[in-house]
Amino acid sequence: MKRGKGMTFVGDSRIPSDKKKFIPKDYSEYPGRTEAFWPNFLLKEWLVGAVFLVGFLCLTIAHPAPLEKMADPTDTAYLPLPDWYFLFLYQLLKYKFASGPFFVLGAMVIPGLAFGALFLAPFLDRGKERRPHKRPISTGLMLLGFIGVFWLTYEAAAHVDWEAKAENNKPVLPEETSVEIDTEDPGYAVYENSCLQCHGGELEGGAAAPTLVGIEYSVDEIKDIAVNGINTMPADQFQGSDEELQQLAEFIVSVNEQAAEE
Repeated sequence: MKRGKGMTFVGDSRIPSDKKKFIPKDYSEYPGRTEAFWPNFLLKEWLVGAVFLVGFLCLTIAHPAPLEKMADPTDTAYLPLPDWYFLFLYQLLKYKFASGPFFVLGAMVIPGLAFGALFLAPFLDRGKERRPHKRPISTGLMLLGFIGVFWLTYEAAAHVDWEAKAENNKPVLPEETSVEIDTEDPGYAVYENSCLQCHGGELEGGAAAPTLVGIEYSVDEIKDIAVNGINTMPADQFQGSDEELQQLAEFIVSVNEQAAEE
């Protein structure tokens, strides 16, 4: 159609006249809660998750996980147990149908089917309802998974004397030795320049080096270690004269002799 001075309007039937861009869908057609997933529903999910995370962190601070003693392969009476969140699998492997010749069934097939069912739950039940009682497949799989994990964990924990286990497996801390360090000894000045940074001012050791109190090395052995290194200690750590090396070794030996007397 022509209007005015040669102006032409052309209509394209491929573009619908009522098309609205970037307008969220009307969620009122869904029964139950009527709100957009982003950002309304997802924001509530994040807030609930944050509350549980803060509560869990507070619980770990108030009741820290107990440490056990160092692993001893010669202790045949020790009963190893997995962490609490794997106790249900530990209990499952006790049953005859999931242990022995059927170990693969209990360790891989049954857990794989269980977690696979939970993973596929949203795809198996794709209804628009949000009420749990109207989502029987998803709700049923979730309840079965929760009941199974809870019961197996309870069964595993009920047969363990946790107080006795904690008492028998307390970590053995090294005995503290109070040794008076003679800072006037010429060997201490050498130690201060060469070893104090790693072994500490009281020869107590640290994260980078072990303690030097309680060792049973002779003067010559200490001199050799200071020059050639040992275990994780690299060689050529000592930079000084032979006289200073002798003073250093005699100083460390004298400290250990004092500690042995006490």
